Amino acid sequence: VRRRCGIARQFFSDAVRRRLLDASPFAEMKGVVVRANRSRDYFVTTEEADAVLKACPDLQWQLIFALSRYGGLRCPSEHLVLKWGDVDFDNGRIRVHSPKTEHHEGKGERVMPMFPELRPFLEAAYKELLTDFDPKVKRVSEQPVIQRYRDTNAYLRTQLIKIISRANLKPWPKLFQNLRATRA
Repeated sequence: VRRRCGIARQFFSDAVRRRLLDASPFAEMKGVVVRANRSRDYFVTTEEADAVLKACPDLQWQLIFALSRYGGLRCPSEHLVLKWGDVDFDNGRIRVHSPKTEHHEGKGERVMPMFPELRPFLEAAYKELLTDFDPKVKRVSEQPVIQRYRDTNAYLRTQLIKIISRANLKPWPKLFQNLRATRA
């Protein structure tokens, strides 16, 4: 109930700011602020990450995991919009488009370093792409980095739980968010 009232308070406060309403019926409500549950925070160690990477069924899954853990990308939104034209091997940088924050001024994309732990997975995926690539179809720079698992029914979270279990580890809370937070 607190969470719903907090969301309603936000919604009506925005309506007041936009001058759609004169006053918010939730303005006087106290104690409806939704706080983060720190007990669900989890640091994914390098050893755990290595075990999960070894348990991944293919290179594409290793890349999804590495982009989350070592690149700090939001999954799946930032993974699926990443194209090879955004990956700059020469300068060791990656331009990340962020659908989640693009509506904020200047927050639609960011440039991040290509971390050393991430580079081998990107290079291997790039080599794999070049062996199967037909230049008549499209340019390499327009190709998505994540080729498989692009369907909205891919159930990445469910698959990651299975991969973590295969690595003989216990799945941590907030799987992808904690991978991103660990990089941060």
